[in-house]
Order: sequence, then structure tokens, then C-alpha cells
Amino acid sequence: MCILPHLTSSAGNPKRTPPDNGPVVLEHADQWYYDEYEHPGAQRLSGKVVFRHAGKRMTCDSAVLYQASQSFEAFGNVHLIQGDTLSLKGKHMFYDGLSQTSYITRDVVARHRQQMLYTDSLFYDDANKFFLYETGGRLVDGENDLTSDYGKYHTDSRQAVFRYNVKLRNAKDSMISDVLYYNTRTREAKVDGNSNIFSGDYNIFTTDGQYNAESEIVEMFKRSKLNNPRRQLYVEADKVYYDKTSGILKAWGNVYSHDRRNKCILIGDTCEYYDYPELKKDSSMVTGQALAKDYSNGKDTLFVHADTMKMLSMNVKTDSVYRVVRGIRHARAWRNDVQAVADTLLYDTRTRCLNLYKDPIAWTDNRQVLGEEINIFANDSTVDSIYVQRQALIVEQVDSLHFNQIACQLMKAYFEEGEMNLGIAEGNVSCVMFPLERDSLILYHNYLETSLMKMYMEKRELQKVWTPAAQCATYALGMAPAERTRLSNFAWFDYIRPKGPDDLFLWRSKNQGLELKAVPRRQAPLQNLR
Repeated sequence: MCILPHLTSSAGNPKRTPPDNGPVVLEHADQWYYDEYEHPGAQRLSGKVVFRHAGKRMTCDSAVLYQASQSFEAFGNVHLIQGDTLSLKGKHMFYDGLSQTSYITRDVVARHRQQMLYTDSLFYDDANKFFLYETGGRLVDGENDLTSDYGKYHTDSRQAVFRYNVKLRNAKDSMISDVLYYNTRTREAKVDGNSNIFSGDYNIFTTDGQYNAESEIVEMFKRSKLNNPRRQLYVEADKVYYDKTSGILKAWGNVYSHDRRNKCILIGDTCEYYDYPELKKDSSMVTGQALAKDYSNGKDTLFVHADTMKMLSMNVKTDSVYRVVRGIRHARAWRNDVQAVADTLLYDTRTRCLNLYKDPIAWTDNRQVLGEEINIFANDSTVDSIYVQRQALIVEQVDSLHFNQIACQLMKAYFEEGEMNLGIAEGNVSCVMFPLERDSLILYHNYLETSLMKMYMEKRELQKVWTPAAQCATYALGMAPAERTRLSNFAWFDYIRPKGPDDLFLWRSKNQGLELKAVPRRQAPLQNLR
């Protein structure tokens, strides 16, 4: 007998007792030979041999029947048929009628419904309804083509498990895994162990994940990684969900997303990514300890944190690609030459403009700028200009006690190589200045009120001030009234200023009473058209 005992013991599930379907019936044979002395208990058959047993019809060229054990060994063009759903073909088979098991070898082809299995040796347990191979096999399920060294397939549940060198391919995707669980009815695949999935433009690595070939949805766990070489996008997270049809990617737990094309890194607790190839755009959103790192403007990296970070990329796959980064609630930003805080932050890589809204503050060197809205424009590596609109206040620290101050409705500051060279204040301008003598001493200070003021700077020193008309006063140091030493809206928010990238996550509010005044906006009256 050529049945392998270890195959019958490796079924993995508790064996069911097969029903008593009677003896194996020899239905036809062209020749029959029996010699009790030469082969005791063995009947030798040849020529169109046909057996029937337990709903199965088995044919072959020749066979040896062991009637006492209700088993036989078949040779040549072996074919087992069970109903209209199961067919087994091979060159050699041993069949055990008591346990209703078959072992088929050499060029085995098994068909179950629409699934085709090709292998060199196959064990079939009819009582427990499963196939098993351990010498390598190939399963074809519609467009899916799967190969592995070991495979077990349940014909009732249509659930299969494959181990060792598992490869799944179809016209759109492919997968390599250590262990794969696959259901031919639902077309759901679950991987266990080191697995690589190639879906569309994504290369996905996971040790625990599942994939639905019908819906093209991938779910992964245990620190999975996604890489899109064409998009130059890399994502790593504890849990990942990807819908290839809709282009939606979601990630949870210590999310790390690196957009190498746009030179931006997003970090957070959760991330959502949406791809719109027909519109040439994509968007992503990060929440929970969200941090964006933008290194597209040269050697200095801009770090931005907010409760929610959103990034929209436009004109993707073109030379004019750009993106917009938005920080919502408790936004804080840090770069070597500029720092900022605001309720809402907006950064556009096309205009290289950082917009701050709702109680914003920005710092450059020893200067502080605040207002209702701040726009910071940058060139390749440094600040180019700053626009502050409504309730604008710029403060420059001279020493620990004295601060140059300018308050107006619109403030414009222009920089060259990181140094401010021109400042323009427009609308209700108030100014307090503490000029430094050559020995860095302060002997007096100036107070000024005007409608327009231009300040020309060189090497951080004020060279010239121009105004059309102004009310001016000069006071010896310590002799001016308090309201002309500190403007009414003066505040120094050094305790709020971000000290570095790691300090961005700690939100610090303004002290009570130092918030900007609420200024009502006039609304245009509704027009009634007849």
C-alpha cells in the first residue's frame, strides 16, 4: 500500500466518523485475475475499470482490489467524480473505503466547482471534506492564481490555508506570504507572518492582514508599511485600511507618512488619505499629536503642529505640483528663523506663504508680531516679508526693560538675507522707539503718532524714519508718562513662543486680558431685486 500515514494525521480538525455507505463496488473491468497463493486477498483488474462507493465514481486503466479492507490501488488515467462539483484526476491512487480517503499522485488535477488545483500528490478526505497537499501545488480561482508548498482546502466551507512560499496573483494584484488563509466563496484572503502585497501602485508589507479580491479592500495590523514608488509616498502605522477602488487610505496608531515627492512628513495618531487621480489631486488629514515637517524650501525644515492637520496636493504627476497644509486648533509652527502660534494655520507651497488666523503671533529673532491676521512669505530658506492686518503690533526687544513698539492697522515688513530692511505701518500709527547710542546706551526715547510711517533698517539698526505728517515727542529716559512708554495694546508673549520642534505639542494660552479686542464687522445690506 502506498498511502502515507502522516497525511491522514495532519488534517488539523477532529475527524468525523464516516457514514457506512456499504462496500466498494466493482462496476466493470475488461479483465479480472485472482490468485490466492500469489497475491492473497488481492484482485487484479484491467481495462476500463470502474468502481462506485459513497456517491463517488472512480475509473482507471488497471487496479488491485482488496475486498477485505474495502480498499483498492488504481493505475493509469485515474479519475474520481463526485456529483457535479468534484473531480480528481491523476496517474495513481490509493482509495480506502472505510475512512473514505484517497491519495492521488503524479500530474494531479482537482476541480471543485470553479476552482482548479494542480499538484503532484493530493490527499482527499471525503468524510471530513478537505484536500491536502504537501509537495507544492497551484490553485486557480477565476482570475486568482495561487501557489504554495503546502495547502489544505475544505470543500464544504471553501476555506483554504496555504503555507510556505505562498504566492497569489491576478491581473491587478499579487501577494507573497508565509501563511495565507483564503476563502474561494467570499474571495477574502488573510495573511499571517511576513507578507508583501502589491496592489496597484502600492507595495504593502504586513505580518497580519486581510485582503478582499472582490472589493479590493486591504486591512492590516501589527505595524504595517505601505510604499508607493510612483507617488513617492511611504506610510507606516499600527493599523491600516486601504480601499483601492475609492483611493481611500486610513491609518491608526503612531502613523508616519513621508511624501518624498513633495518633501513633507506627517506624524500623528490617525491619518486619512484620499486620492483623486482624475482631478490630479490628493488630500490627507492627521489628528492626535499631529506634526507636519516640510523640508521643501531648502535646508531649514518647517515644523507645524495642530489638533488636526490637513494637506491638499494639487496638480499631482505634473511639474506644477503644489500643496496646501492647514493646521486647525492650537496651531504652532517652528523654523530656525521664524516661529508662530495661532488658532488656525495655512501654508501654501506655491506662494510659500504661511497664513495665521485668530489671535496669531509670530516671532523672528528678537521681534514679535501680532494682529488679527498674519501672512508670512518665505523665499528658499529665509523670511521674505510679513503682512499683519488689523490690530497690528510689532515689538522689538532692546533689552530686558525696553521695547520698541509700533501699533497700526496694517503692518508690512520686508527682509533681505534674514534681516529686516524696510518696515511700513499704515493707519492709526503709534510708535515708541528707544534709539541706541554707539556705546549701546539708551538716553531717551521717541513717541510718534501718524497715519503712515516707513522705517529703513540696516544691520538691525534703524537708519531713517519717514512720515507725511506726525505728532512727535522726545523724552529723556524715565521721564515720559506711562502711556507713552508702553502702548495700550503692548504685550510681550515670550512665554508662548515655541522653543523647538519638541515644544510644539505643549499649548500655552495668552494670559487673561491680553487677547485681541473683538471688532465687529460691518455686513453689506441685503439687496432686493425686482
